[in-house]
Amino acid sequence: MYSKKVSVDEMAGLIDHTNLKPFATRKKIKELCEEAAEHKFAAVCVNTSYVELCSKVLKKTDVDVAAVIGFPLGSCTTETKAFETKEAVNSGAQEIDMVLNIGTFYDEDYSYIKNDIEKVVKAADGAIVKVILETGYLIDEQIIKACQIVKEAEAHFVKTSTGFGPMGAFIDHVSLMRQTVGDKFGLKAAGGIKDAKTAVRMVNAGANRLGASAGIAIVESLRKTIDEGKWFDSEGDAAEKIYSWGAADPKKQPKNIYDFYIQKKEKFLK
Repeated sequence: MYSKKVSVDEMAGLIDHTNLKPFATRKKIKELCEEAAEHKFAAVCVNTSYVELCSKVLKKTDVDVAAVIGFPLGSCTTETKAFETKEAVNSGAQEIDMVLNIGTFYDEDYSYIKNDIEKVVKAADGAIVKVILETGYLIDEQIIKACQIVKEAEAHFVKTSTGFGPMGAFIDHVSLMRQTVGDKFGLKAAGGIKDAKTAVRMVNAGANRLGASAGIAIVESLRKTIDEGKWFDSEGDAAEKIYSWGAADPKKQPKNIYDFYIQKKEKFLK
């Protein structure tokens, strides 16, 4: 899980420095941008109302602005998502993180899901589009199907989670997504990545972008580890913290989804 080593600079270049809190203020968003510029993160990820501010603060830097669309539920209309995307791009966003419509996906209306993504890709007008699957609401077979649709719709990334759903990023989901989309497609792991060890684990599982509000802590702890001549290993890793079934919650997931993850847990522990 840790065989691929990542330098501090490489790690910084993978991080979308994120603040999607409903109580985020302009001051906090400006600080987010300044931190991203200082540490040379890939992007900041914010709600659309802050895109223009971020674009101004980051104008003379190499840090991109990513805007979330249809966030965090993904259940608004396609036209709404397309409009929000166009407005975000016009305000300066170079990247779009849209949320999959989970309810419609459950209905197996895959043509709607594909069209939903295609319309956002078109509205993005060349900006990178990442599609958030919210993997905690999906079984493995559904994750595979969703990844296939994202590729067919010609988006650029699949992404694990919003950070507001029942699960964050786990290596079994990331690995499955990477196997499905292939080596060259974008894959963003997001949700619960708070330290360097977890970040490195996600990169080894196949992520080539990370969404995190703890970007500074990640790169600083990684630097400390490297400076001390150390690296990460599996000693002390608790399986329930690494694999998705450890976060299964009957209060947050539909019963059939929860049952699936409990079955995964039982198979793992045999």
